[in-house]
Amino acid sequence: MSLTVAVQMDHIAGIKIAGDSTFALLLEAQRRGHRLLHYTPEQLSLHGGRLTAPLEELAVRDVAGDHFTLGAAAVTDLATVDVVLLRQDPPFDMGYVTTTHMLETIHPKTLVVNDPAHVRNAPEKLFVMSFPQLMPETLITRDVAEIRAFRKTYGDIVVKPLYGNGGQGVFRLRPEDENFGSMMDLFGAMSREPWVVQRYLPAVRAGDKRIILVDGVFAGAVNRVPAPDDLRSNMVRGGAAETTALTEREREICETIGPELKRRGLIFVGIDVIGGNLTEINVTSPTGLRAIRRLGGPDIAALIWDAIEAKRS
Repeated sequence: MSLTVAVQMDHIAGIKIAGDSTFALLLEAQRRGHRLLHYTPEQLSLHGGRLTAPLEELAVRDVAGDHFTLGAAAVTDLATVDVVLLRQDPPFDMGYVTTTHMLETIHPKTLVVNDPAHVRNAPEKLFVMSFPQLMPETLITRDVAEIRAFRKTYGDIVVKPLYGNGGQGVFRLRPEDENFGSMMDLFGAMSREPWVVQRYLPAVRAGDKRIILVDGVFAGAVNRVPAPDDLRSNMVRGGAAETTALTEREREICETIGPELKRRGLIFVGIDVIGGNLTEINVTSPTGLRAIRRLGGPDIAALIWDAIEAKRS
């Protein structure tokens, strides 16, 4: 099977290929003989019922500094391609939301991965609230009185932006911390959205586990251990990747959420688990494929393409 695949991503010139999951998907697609076409989200146009973008033929190489070649751009109706990979990075802002509405006009005739309507309806830090039995104690609000009451109950808390990504803007407030008021002022000035407030999990010092599910089924995992002087375990923030195996609790989490992920057409999902607590369900542009493979784990990019090809057969 040879598919024509358009990739909606941040420009390929700017990615760091050593840890980039989109690049892993591109390498595997090319290996299978699929035709690759590249465009960036701001190039989408919707006119007269046609969704178009200037698509460039793309060839990729696993060579840092020389990892891609682009051909001449040709404005193309995206309804004529087989698959669109929705892979630009957050922030999950109105620009991102708008692209999901636009891509919804061609899906499922053109298979969009992940399903754009369910990407839009499943923000990472909100979708997870559908599974409170799997989570640490969590509050989503802008109401400072509610946050103050939550802090009084749980003492040690973490505050982060609802639509943040990559560990940006994540703060820990200990019971004795005097910066609570200033932090509330800062967050209030930063955005109009609610914030996520969670009970601090000491188990994060042992790692924040990124678990990948493909079409609702566990595919692989990596443990991300934060640097000694940082709360955040994201590898872009200096977290160290380690091999890992699933605990029984983590298998329970995968089996609980897997059927809903499959029902929503969320083929490639990365969840975050700390000490047996589910903290996020990442559906926009999950990462971790190259780290898992580099540590001797499965080739999840191949599993994702197996799932895509099965849906296109």
